[in-house]
Amino acid sequence: MRRHARRYRGAMAIEITVRGSHSVFTAPERAVVHATLSYEGPEMPPVYERIARDLESVKASLTPLTEGHPAAVARWSAEQLRTWSQRPWNKDGKRLPLVHHASVAVTVEFSDFAALSAWTGAHVAGTEGFRVARVSWELTDARRDELLGEVRHLAVRDAVTRAQQYADALDVGTVRPLAVADPGMLSDTSGPTAGGPSEHPVRAAAHAAPAPDVELVPRDLELSATVDARFAAGP
Repeated sequence: MRRHARRYRGAMAIEITVRGSHSVFTAPERAVVHATLSYEGPEMPPVYERIARDLESVKASLTPLTEGHPAAVARWSAEQLRTWSQRPWNKDGKRLPLVHHASVAVTVEFSDFAALSAWTGAHVAGTEGFRVARVSWELTDARRDELLGEVRHLAVRDAVTRAQQYADALDVGTVRPLAVADPGMLSDTSGPTAGGPSEHPVRAAAHAAPAPDVELVPRDLELSATVDARFAAGP
């Protein structure tokens, strides 16, 4: 908190600069599975055919999940199938025969977390090349925007409360707003500024591949907002 004294018509006015903040915690509405299908082998055709066949199986398993009312899967995508070959070295420095690889990335956004657990568990157990890289927990854009509006409003109210507490301690009356800005934008140009965004959504993530029949339960998500505000008090 910085106080700046200015004299107006013989009376002393006080400037009070504070930082307000607020956070909320809420349950996620979406779970995004980031998975891959990958195989390798001494010959490319079998590797390619195997991953193409398993990719079709994954797609087929997602079809009924996208057609329900409400749908368990909001959207999904599969990146273009990639293939490559490399000749590895053994521990004695000798080049070994070519190893052929094929992989495809699959991203699935679930709105039904029970369906998420069942789907990932079934593919981890039943599809050899299927791997879950992570599961990220998110909000819909509409809900996120709504909550950010709320926390920004309450962050400003927190700044007002802080400023009035300082004014009460100085016995200079009710504060009057002069400026509100994102963190650091009200700092003096001669001094250090506080960087960072004004809101910080935090996503809970599951990084280990889930086992069959294991229920994936997310942590609540935190959304926060911070503002700098300047007030005047006194004559």
